[in-house]
Amino acid sequence: MKTMQTSSRKHDHITIVLKQNVSFRNKKTGFENLEFRHNALPELNFDEIDTSTTFLGKKISIPLIISSMTGGYSKAERINALLAEICADKGIALGVGSQKQALENNKYHPSFSVIRKLAPGVAVFGNIGAADIVNKDISNILRLIDLIKADGFAIHLNPLQELLQPEGNVNFRGVLTAIEKIVQKSPVPIIIKEVGAGISGSVAKQLLNTGVRIIDVAGAGGTSWAGVEILRRNILKKKNKSKNFLSFNCEKNYLDNFWDWGISTVDALKEVCPLKKTVSDLKIIASGGISNGIEIAKSIALGADYAASARAILRTLLADNKSYNKSVKQTIELINVWEKQLRMVMFLTGSRTLQDLQNQKLLVKNPCD
Repeated sequence: MKTMQTSSRKHDHITIVLKQNVSFRNKKTGFENLEFRHNALPELNFDEIDTSTTFLGKKISIPLIISSMTGGYSKAERINALLAEICADKGIALGVGSQKQALENNKYHPSFSVIRKLAPGVAVFGNIGAADIVNKDISNILRLIDLIKADGFAIHLNPLQELLQPEGNVNFRGVLTAIEKIVQKSPVPIIIKEVGAGISGSVAKQLLNTGVRIIDVAGAGGTSWAGVEILRRNILKKKNKSKNFLSFNCEKNYLDNFWDWGISTVDALKEVCPLKKTVSDLKIIASGGISNGIEIAKSIALGADYAASARAILRTLLADNKSYNKSVKQTIELINVWEKQLRMVMFLTGSRTLQDLQNQKLLVKNPCD
């Protein structure tokens, strides 16, 4: 029953993200309030601009990661196979969705392992929820790493999402200690990420004290996973699949107030990026509403090393279920557009490399404009 529940939940999540409006309602990422200072004399040859960098020890063509999305149910193998093909073509990194189901049995192991099979040279990282590592043996993590021959492993912090899931695990006591133990014993780098509510500077400092050196701020303003779970609760309630519900009106009144909960992506970056001044090997991923190359560039200018996106990629990939070849082509074209936008920003700011771009100052737009 537990395995069926996990797989069903994963299917529900993808369906809701694809078919319903799960954006934040009133909160935005904050990128819309920032702009670059134009450089009319860049002294650059556009063709010499270098967007490449390294992630988890592998070279990537642009600082973009297709963020953790899915795995662990019947249709996930096809989705991850397509994502692997895209990442191999573009030379970018890929994170798998939560591998919790893979610990329950091996039924859907191919939905995860297909990535490494089809993209042997791509930087790939595994994934598990924070609540699922407390008082657990490190062998579980090692199994998940081996399943996809991962270059890194992500632990996602999602207390808000767990609170809103009818079957959620809300015992987060001991998570920090568990993270520290995993960091010490893991054969690959550990990434800590939120899922859309943001990581604050104070939480980042706690993580750094455990030895974590890669943080994905995953801020608010893009996909609201609170919204996803609220919509899912409504679906389950109609199907009478859970007893963990109040009346519809009561739930709507008290849960909807959490739809926009979280630290915006820009605010999270502004809190976490300054920590690089004292922890020189800290790497930061900006995610949460990334939807174009200009936002990738703004993330880098704020101090991030990489940007990550999920929903924008997924919706493009699955827009046409009749032709996977067409869907892959359209998704690659989308990423090509983002890459071109990033290169254009770099040219117009006189930034030949990503390091140059990190030294650019962003201007706050006049609210009256």
